[in-house]
Amino acid sequence: MSSEYGSLLLLLALITLSTLRPSLAADADTLSDFIAPPNTTVDAEFFTYTGLRSFIGATPPNFTVYKATMAQLPALNGQSVSYAALFYPPGSVNPTHTHPRSSELLFLLVGCLEVGFVDTTNHLFTQTLQQGDIFVFPKGLVHYQYNPDGQNPAIALSAFGSANAGTVSIPSAVFNTSIDDPVLAASFKTDVATIRQLKYGLSH
Repeated sequence: MSSEYGSLLLLLALITLSTLRPSLAADADTLSDFIAPPNTTVDAEFFTYTGLRSFIGATPPNFTVYKATMAQLPALNGQSVSYAALFYPPGSVNPTHTHPRSSELLFLLVGCLEVGFVDTTNHLFTQTLQQGDIFVFPKGLVHYQYNPDGQNPAIALSAFGSANAGTVSIPSAVFNTSIDDPVLAASFKTDVATIRQLKYGLSH
C-alpha cells in the first residue's frame, strides 16, 4: 500500500512539474490587457518609447547598446518582449555575457559580425554573419559578438522573449565583483598578480 502511495505521489509530482514548466520558461502571464503602474495616465504615449531616436545616425566610439526593456518602457511589463539596438565600431566586441531570462534573436542590419555561443557541454558554435542574416542565442548560454572589420561599423537589432531579459557580463561578473583574488587565481590556475592585472585592465 505504501509503495503504491509513493508511486502515486511521484506521478503527481511529475505531472505538476510538467504543467509548471511552460509558465516558468517565460514572463508571468497577465490577467488583463496590459499592466500600468499606479497613478499612470494610460494613453498612446504610455505605449510609445522614443529613446531609440538617438540610435539613428549615431556613431559612438565604443560598442553601445540602446535598450527598450521594461525599465525604459513600463508598458512592456507582462508582454514578454523587449528590444535592443546594437552599434559595433570597427574591431569592437560585445564581450561574453548571458541573458538569464530569455533567448536572443539578432538581426544584422549593417556590416558583418562573428558571433558564437557555448552550450552546457562546452561546445562552441560560431558563425560569420553578413548583412540581412539572423542568429539565435539560446536562453542563458554564454555568447558574444565581434566586428572583425577594422574599417567599417556593424549595426544589429536584437529581440528578446522577456520584458527584462537581464544581462550578466562574464568579465565584469568575474573580475569586477568582490570575489577574492586567491579564489580567482585558483579557479583560473594562475597567480594573484595575473588576476590583479586583469582587474586593472578591465577598470581602465
